[in-house]
Amino acid sequence: MTSPTHRETWLLSAHAGDADSLARLLEVYRPDIRRYAQQRCLISDVDDAVQEALLVLARHLSSVRNLASFSSWLFKVVQRECRRLGRTVLRQDPYEEAAVDAWMATHTPESLKLDMASALESLPPHYLQVLLLRDFEELSIREIGEQLGLDSPAVKSRLHRARVMVREYLLA
Repeated sequence: MTSPTHRETWLLSAHAGDADSLARLLEVYRPDIRRYAQQRCLISDVDDAVQEALLVLARHLSSVRNLASFSSWLFKVVQRECRRLGRTVLRQDPYEEAAVDAWMATHTPESLKLDMASALESLPPHYLQVLLLRDFEELSIREIGEQLGLDSPAVKSRLHRARVMVREYLLA
C-alpha cells in the first residue's frame, strides 16, 4: 500500500512531466477508480469508464492547476464518463440528466441484480466466460487470453460482444 506522501510526491513529479511518476499514479489510482466506477456506471461500462479516466489523467494532468483537489477532479472525470456512457447506451440526449436518473429510479437494486443475472444467463458460454473473467475476477486481457488459449484481439472481441449482448438484453 502506498502512503499519501508517496502519492503526493508522484503527483507533483508527474505534474512536472515525469513519466515514471505518472505510470505509478496510474497504477496506484486504478483500483480506486474502478471501485468508484462500479458504483456509478452500468456494469458493462465500468472498464470503459476506468480506461477513459486514466487516459484523461495521463493527457491532462499537467494542466491541473490545483493539485490539492486532484482526487476530486479524478473522480469527477469518472463520474462524467459513467454518465456519458450511460446516456449512449440508453440513447438519451446528453443534456437530459433527468431522463437517465428517471430510468435508474425505476429499477431497485434487487431488480437490477435479477435483470443482470438473466442477461448473463442469456449469453453463449464463450462470451459469458470472458465477461466473468474480466468483470468479476478482474483478470487482465492478457491473463484471460493465456487462460483460454486466445490472443488479445480475440479476447477483446468476445468481451465487447458480450457487453453489447448484455446491454441489448437489459434495454430490450
